[in-house]
This record gives sequence, C-alpha cells and structure tokens, in this order.
Amino acid sequence: MTGTAAFTGLILLVGIERVVELVVSRRNERWSRERGGVEYGASHYRFMVLLHTGLLVGALVEVHVLSPTMYPWLAWPMLALVLAAQGLRWWCIRTLGPRWNTRIVVVPGLPLVTGGPYRWFRHPNYVAVVVEGFSLPLVGSAWITALVFTVLNIPLLGVRIRAENAALATASGGSR
Repeated sequence: MTGTAAFTGLILLVGIERVVELVVSRRNERWSRERGGVEYGASHYRFMVLLHTGLLVGALVEVHVLSPTMYPWLAWPMLALVLAAQGLRWWCIRTLGPRWNTRIVVVPGLPLVTGGPYRWFRHPNYVAVVVEGFSLPLVGSAWITALVFTVLNIPLLGVRIRAENAALATASGGSR
C-alpha cells in the first residue's frame, strides 16, 4: 500500500468517526432540548462545520494533487498525535454523556462536569481539535492544509470558547 493510499484510508476513517460523532451529537442534543436545553452561539456553527469538513477535504486534495513527499519521521509521530486527539475527544464525549453535542446547548440547573479530562482543562475537547487540526494533515505531509486550518481555527475557537463560557455562566450551577 502506498503512503497516499494509507493516508486516504486514514482520512476516510476519520470521516466515518465524524459521522458517528454527529449521530451521538444529534441524539444528545434531543436529550438536552427535552430537558429545557438552550442553544448559545449558533451563528458560528456553520463556519465550524465548513472548516472541519475543509480539513478532511483539503488534506485529501493536497495529497492527491500536489503529491508531497511523505516522511516517516513526520508521519508516525503525527499519527500518534491524531490517535491521542481521538482518545481525548471520546474521553470528553464519554465524560459529558448525554450533555455532549457539537452545538452549545446548556440544560439549566445541571451541575458543572468536573470529572474526566475536565478535572484538568476547562475545554479539553478543543485541545483535541487543535492537535488533530495540525497533526492529521501532517501525517500525509499536507503542510498547506495544516497551516490554513490552524490559522482559521484560532479565531473560530476564540468565538466558540467565549460563547461556551458565556453559556455556562448563565446556567444555574454552571452547567456544561
């Protein structure tokens, strides 16, 4: 199997993982809304979906069109970071349980989650997003995609984290 084929397989696996996330997210969003959950920061959501889709598509296009030289000394550590980011993401999803979804939906009155990775970071899922955003494209030496995603993700995460912090501040008990 060539490096390009292996990289394409990795991107497809991450894409499948994203579809699974969306299924879990939609189920959890319904759970939250049935309990009076209120959405915050919806205006940036469309851009977030576009940027994250662009990460996968951009990496594939860059590798297939530009055919960059793939370096094992780079690919293997980046793959390890991708896997660590996935592990952290699913630890967050599991820790938040039915409260986790890809939108910012807060159920008033629920206590703040302080277990799992939230014991050390206020927003551990965004750590996973940042790590994956540069490491996934770099598995295939897709430097342009890694740079563009990272640069565009900085202001998006700023907006997202401010919206999430404001939402948590308005909820009784600081619900996540």
